[in-house]
Amino acid sequence: MKNLLLASTSTLYKGDYLEYLLPELELHFKDCKTVLFIPYARSGGITHEEYTTKVALAFAKINIIVKGIHEFENPIEAIEKAEGIFTGGGNTFVLVSQLYKCKVMEVLAQKLKSGTPYLGTSAGSNIAGLTMQTTNDMPIVYPQSFQTLGMIPFNLNPHYIDNDKPSNHMGETREDRIKEFHSFNSIPVLGLREGSWLEIKGEAITLKGNLKARLFRQNQDPEELESGFDLSYIK
Repeated sequence: MKNLLLASTSTLYKGDYLEYLLPELELHFKDCKTVLFIPYARSGGITHEEYTTKVALAFAKINIIVKGIHEFENPIEAIEKAEGIFTGGGNTFVLVSQLYKCKVMEVLAQKLKSGTPYLGTSAGSNIAGLTMQTTNDMPIVYPQSFQTLGMIPFNLNPHYIDNDKPSNHMGETREDRIKEFHSFNSIPVLGLREGSWLEIKGEAITLKGNLKARLFRQNQDPEELESGFDLSYIK
């Protein structure tokens, strides 16, 4: 039975890293002494070691030890033996490229289908969708494929920003970009605002946090979904 938390962001404004999620993470990883961290997205260009240290400091607050996948000689074996897994944010193109390069995309998908608790933030949440094509990131590398884990039957757009605030910006809004995606693709897209996350338990998908999410479908008007709503109907 799938057991995932997919968060829009790791850090809220003026908050510490993962601070707002720690009560949820303590429950989510309650049976884990250790968590395997996948730092491949390399947020801000930091090293895998620096990124893992940052994550380890946060998880230490709930008495969980963190090991980076780069610390293992065999990344496939590291995933197969992991008690819990966390994939952090950064650049989704870099993350997906590295997952394919290390031949662990399918291994990770099978591991999560078996019920291993998983946390994704930002890019780490993006890869839980059907494809990575609704990421906000620049294509700084060329991944083998845009296809990702398929843990949910739609795509995510983390850090979703509404376009109703006064601004001098005259370029594309996030909603515009998702509509462009739907000019060529029929996959539904959920705009996940910062401070919100999805809880996946088996086939149940529940929106969590204090904010609504915005659902986009091809050739349909966007729909606002309330926190606590079951999203498993989205196909």
